[in-house]
Amino acid sequence: MAALGWLTPRRRPATARSVLAGEAAAEAARKASLRNEHPDDRSPSTENPTAPARTKKTKAAKATAPRTGADEQAEKAGKQAEKAGKQAEKRAGKEKETEEPPFPVAGDDRAAAFFDLDNTVMQGAALFHFGRGLYKRKFFQRRELTRFAWQQAWFRLAGVEDPEHMQDARDSALSIVRGHRVSELMAIGEEIYDEYMADRIWPGTRALAQAHLDAGQRVWLVTAAPVETATIIARRLGLTGALGTVAESVDGVYTGRLVGEPLHGPAKAEAVRALAAAEGLDLDRCAAYSDSHNDIPMLSLVGHPYAINPDAKLRKHARALDWRLRDYRTGRKAAKVGIPAAAGVGALAGGTAAAVALHRRRWR
Repeated sequence: MAALGWLTPRRRPATARSVLAGEAAAEAARKASLRNEHPDDRSPSTENPTAPARTKKTKAAKATAPRTGADEQAEKAGKQAEKAGKQAEKRAGKEKETEEPPFPVAGDDRAAAFFDLDNTVMQGAALFHFGRGLYKRKFFQRRELTRFAWQQAWFRLAGVEDPEHMQDARDSALSIVRGHRVSELMAIGEEIYDEYMADRIWPGTRALAQAHLDAGQRVWLVTAAPVETATIIARRLGLTGALGTVAESVDGVYTGRLVGEPLHGPAKAEAVRALAAAEGLDLDRCAAYSDSHNDIPMLSLVGHPYAINPDAKLRKHARALDWRLRDYRTGRKAAKVGIPAAAGVGALAGGTAAAVALHRRRWR
């Protein structure tokens, strides 16, 4: 058995066992004390053996460490990014909720579209371009052209409708055509369209009008310009017709007087209302387009108002009522948002009754 003594565990002396037991108890007491002092700390041996244990002193040091400018900027940037993200989510949700059905609605024969002319369909005032063509053909002298151009410019810059000034402008323009045959002015108007107007049609607005036509709807120009000029433009663009002026004529010769009042401002709304009644249209399903705050009555009449190249007052009004806006101007032209169109100088603007009487002729 002595030879097998190496298989039997060696027993330490009693004194050695006592020393080891005392050291173990002391180590256990030390660890317990540390755990009580730092209850949130984890033992390094149970996490990353190489990571230092966290202490309250370390946390306190971090909490009381002075904040740098970079820390504050980073925190501010983070808050701004979070705010922007929430706003973007809100906008996306709102757009989804307010998503509109396709417009115009194809096949809706009770819907139609009404377009202002000056600065909405065409850059500038149709009457001014017409006047240039007449001057080129020696209808009047340079002195009269200068006066006519000044009246146009005054209205555009002032943006107000002084009754006396507008009456003077109308009388001036009417005097130019007095004594001329209607057929003569219509033939000249065709030439003037090719010379001065065709290249000034806004492509974007023309596309809007074409969309209504493609949907099977009728489209009219509604303008304070001469109805003869508006009719030529409507026919050239393939529109249904035009509401505008009728200058009085006797035996086919212009007298220099108007039939009714100028088709301007509230008169446009009345003309559209009368046309809708005659054609069986539902104005809530119709659309109207204009650049001028003077046409707010017409725009307010329909269910789908559009502000096209709007002046400052119309832009503000459209945004307040959440109307749709389109601006096809660029560069210097876009900077002139506050300058209204020269529609108020529509010297040959026609009365409501006469304008409605002419709408039945369809131009194709």
